[in-house]
Amino acid sequence: MTTPKPGSILLGSTRPAVLRDWYRKALAPEHKGEGAIDLGGFLLVIDQRDDVGSTTSEPGRVILNFHVDNFDEVEEQLRAAGVDWIAPAEDRPAGRFATFADPDGNYLQIIQFKRDE
Repeated sequence: MTTPKPGSILLGSTRPAVLRDWYRKALAPEHKGEGAIDLGGFLLVIDQRDDVGSTTSEPGRVILNFHVDNFDEVEEQLRAAGVDWIAPAEDRPAGRFATFADPDGNYLQIIQFKRDE
Protein backbone atom coordinates (compact mmCIF):
# COMPACT_ATOMS: atom_id res chain seq x y z
CA MET A 1 0.00 0.00 0.00
CA THR A 2 1.29 3.47 -0.93
CA THR A 3 1.25 6.35 1.53
CA PRO A 4 0.55 9.63 -0.30
CA LYS A 5 2.96 12.48 0.44
CA PRO A 6 1.44 15.91 1.18
CA GLY A 7 2.62 18.40 -1.41
CA SER A 8 0.50 21.51 -0.97
CA ILE A 9 -2.22 23.21 1.01
CA LEU A 10 -4.95 25.50 -0.30
CA LEU A 11 -5.90 28.56 1.72
CA GLY A 12 -9.21 29.98 0.57
CA SER A 13 -9.62 33.68 1.24
CA THR A 14 -11.88 36.60 0.48
CA ARG A 15 -8.66 38.67 0.17
CA PRO A 16 -6.14 36.46 -1.62
CA ALA A 17 -3.84 39.31 -2.66
CA VAL A 18 -3.52 40.52 0.93
CA LEU A 19 -2.90 37.00 2.19
CA ARG A 20 -0.35 36.24 -0.55
CA ASP A 21 1.57 39.45 0.20
CA TRP A 22 1.61 38.63 3.91
CA TYR A 23 2.95 35.10 3.35
CA ARG A 24 5.63 36.43 1.03
CA LYS A 25 6.73 39.07 3.54
CA ALA A 26 6.65 36.78 6.58
CA LEU A 27 7.84 33.45 5.20
CA ALA A 28 9.04 33.65 1.60
CA PRO A 29 10.47 37.08 0.77
CA GLU A 30 12.24 35.70 -2.31
CA HIS A 31 8.97 34.50 -3.90
CA LYS A 32 7.79 36.42 -6.95
CA GLY A 33 4.64 36.11 -9.02
CA GLU A 34 1.09 35.05 -8.38
CA GLY A 35 1.48 31.26 -8.34
CA ALA A 36 1.92 28.84 -5.50
CA ILE A 37 4.44 29.89 -2.84
CA ASP A 38 7.18 27.31 -2.32
CA LEU A 39 7.75 26.82 1.39
CA GLY A 40 10.76 24.53 1.26
CA GLY A 41 9.24 22.01 -1.13
CA PHE A 42 5.70 22.28 0.26
CA LEU A 43 3.46 24.51 -1.85
CA LEU A 44 1.06 27.10 -0.46
CA VAL A 45 -1.79 27.85 -2.85
CA ILE A 46 -3.92 30.92 -2.04
CA ASP A 47 -7.19 31.30 -3.91
CA GLN A 48 -10.24 33.55 -3.97
CA ARG A 49 -13.20 31.78 -2.36
CA ASP A 50 -16.77 32.93 -1.96
CA ASP A 51 -17.71 30.12 0.42
CA VAL A 52 -15.53 31.29 3.34
CA GLY A 53 -15.77 34.19 5.75
CA SER A 54 -13.26 37.01 5.94
CA THR A 55 -11.66 35.36 8.99
CA THR A 56 -11.64 31.78 10.20
CA SER A 57 -14.08 30.90 12.98
CA GLU A 58 -11.95 28.05 14.41
CA PRO A 59 -8.30 29.03 13.95
CA GLY A 60 -6.95 26.21 16.09
CA ARG A 61 -8.61 23.44 14.08
CA VAL A 62 -5.73 23.21 11.57
CA ILE A 63 -2.32 24.71 12.35
CA LEU A 64 0.42 24.86 9.75
CA ASN A 65 3.72 24.01 11.47
CA PHE A 66 7.13 25.12 10.28
CA HIS A 67 10.04 23.06 11.60
CA VAL A 68 13.10 25.27 11.94
CA ASP A 69 16.77 24.73 12.74
CA ASN A 70 17.35 28.25 14.12
CA PHE A 71 14.32 29.33 16.13
CA ASP A 72 15.71 32.74 17.09
CA GLU A 73 16.52 33.67 13.49
CA VAL A 74 13.05 32.74 12.21
CA GLU A 75 11.35 34.41 15.17
CA GLU A 76 13.25 37.63 14.38
CA GLN A 77 12.26 37.39 10.69
CA LEU A 78 8.61 37.06 11.73
CA ARG A 79 8.87 39.94 14.21
CA ALA A 80 10.38 42.13 11.48
CA ALA A 81 7.41 41.21 9.26
CA GLY A 82 5.05 42.33 12.05
CA VAL A 83 3.18 39.06 12.60
CA ASP A 84 0.47 38.84 15.25
CA TRP A 85 1.70 36.50 17.98
CA ILE A 86 -0.93 34.23 19.53
CA ALA A 87 1.50 32.46 21.88
CA PRO A 88 5.05 33.73 22.32
CA ALA A 89 8.09 31.47 22.28
CA GLU A 90 7.82 28.73 24.85
CA ASP A 91 10.18 25.93 25.79
CA ARG A 92 8.41 22.57 26.06
CA PRO A 93 9.77 19.08 26.67
CA ALA A 94 9.79 18.39 22.89
CA GLY A 95 11.39 21.71 21.92
CA ARG A 96 10.63 25.39 21.41
CA PHE A 97 7.27 26.57 20.02
CA ALA A 98 5.58 29.87 19.10
CA THR A 99 2.20 30.47 17.47
CA PHE A 100 1.19 33.37 15.22
CA ALA A 101 -1.71 34.23 12.91
CA ASP A 102 -2.04 35.32 9.31
CA PRO A 103 -4.39 38.20 8.30
CA ASP A 104 -7.33 35.77 7.89
CA GLY A 105 -6.80 34.46 11.43
CA ASN A 106 -5.26 31.09 10.48
CA TYR A 107 -2.78 29.84 13.08
CA LEU A 108 0.78 28.90 12.22
CA GLN A 109 3.64 27.71 14.42
CA ILE A 110 7.38 27.66 14.34
CA ILE A 111 8.90 24.68 16.10
CA GLN A 112 12.47 23.76 16.83
CA PHE A 113 12.38 20.19 18.10
CA LYS A 114 15.05 19.04 20.52
CA ARG A 115 17.59 16.74 18.94
CA ASP A 116 18.30 13.39 20.50
CA GLU A 117 21.59 13.62 22.27
